[in-house]
Amino acid sequence: MNTHPWRNSYLVFGSPYIGKEEREEVCDCIDSLWLGSGPRVKRLEDDFRSYTGAANTVAVNSGTAALHLALKELHLEPGSEVITTAMTFCATANVIVHSGLKPVFADCDRETMNIDIEDVKRKITKKTRGIIPVHFAGFPCDMHAIMELSEKHSLRVVEDCAHALEATIDGKHCGVFGDYGCFSFYITKNMTTIEGGMVICRTEDQADKIKIMALHGMDKDAWHRFSDKGFVHYEVVEPGFKYNLTDLSASFGIHQLKRIESMYKRRLKIWEYYKKELVGLPLILPPDVPSKMRHALHLFICQVDDTLTGITRDQLVQALHELRIGCGVHYTPIHLQRYYRETYSYREGDLPNAEYIGARTFSIPLSGALTDEDAADVVRALKQVFE
Repeated sequence: MNTHPWRNSYLVFGSPYIGKEEREEVCDCIDSLWLGSGPRVKRLEDDFRSYTGAANTVAVNSGTAALHLALKELHLEPGSEVITTAMTFCATANVIVHSGLKPVFADCDRETMNIDIEDVKRKITKKTRGIIPVHFAGFPCDMHAIMELSEKHSLRVVEDCAHALEATIDGKHCGVFGDYGCFSFYITKNMTTIEGGMVICRTEDQADKIKIMALHGMDKDAWHRFSDKGFVHYEVVEPGFKYNLTDLSASFGIHQLKRIESMYKRRLKIWEYYKKELVGLPLILPPDVPSKMRHALHLFICQVDDTLTGITRDQLVQALHELRIGCGVHYTPIHLQRYYRETYSYREGDLPNAEYIGARTFSIPLSGALTDEDAADVVRALKQVFE
């Protein structure tokens, strides 16, 4: 493989676009001396609610925190089973364990990489109480089928929307279908607060409870105890967590969300360029999306087609690294990770589609910060490796 680099700098995978508005807002926040949870967090929650059409929103300090709080507030019986996909980041499964529940992994559809509804049906037992569908890479799951299944079996649904900020189904944003919708604003996501997340709730009562649990379990007046309204006593109503978002973080998010649609258009241009230029290489490219859905374009995931090349995924990723092109691997299936393999007795062969994808998948750079020259370098590098 020819891996002589021509780029002067390394193309970091997942670099965000950060404009002057974020810098100015951060400085204004610092000058205000209100750095913790306050008016900017409230503004971000309001803006996010308006953008998604959600009934209620609560900002938290990570997508993992959002998932954990949502599961805890379902108050499922300890030891209950929650079905999710093996093709996701470990946080999706970790929060199930942290909530005192048992993760059960379903296989995924080999084309969309989303959870396989038919396998979910096979995995439902008398102990199953919930489902966490993951809108993988930004491709919406079939939420109509999942909600129909949840109603039939009296299951609760928490949507993992970490990849799916702009994704919609029949014009409705992902995250509004289940009991809760959980978003991530990590540095590599389509909008960022550096670290942060959001919970979409169906009811105001749900939102109040999430907000309480996000700040040590203190009653909601505690969020205002240092405001200019005067001192407020608080009560701890149940043992909660330290999951609140800060105004300093929200300073980024406010302006990231404002330009979310313009950044989407920028990523769409790169997406279409990749789809055109990578045809003919021994790669399986992302599938087209049904007209009723909108893909969030979070990850441009390719798979090495090993029927057409002897180059493995790991060899390819290493070669791209040597050409100063950063890539991601999304993901090694969770059921093959050591903890889950040893604790729940999973083994190779249990989820063949997830394992097939996990052995071949890699993600190439896709963000609003990417220049046309950067995208051209990615294509050039891939072509050079396969030569």
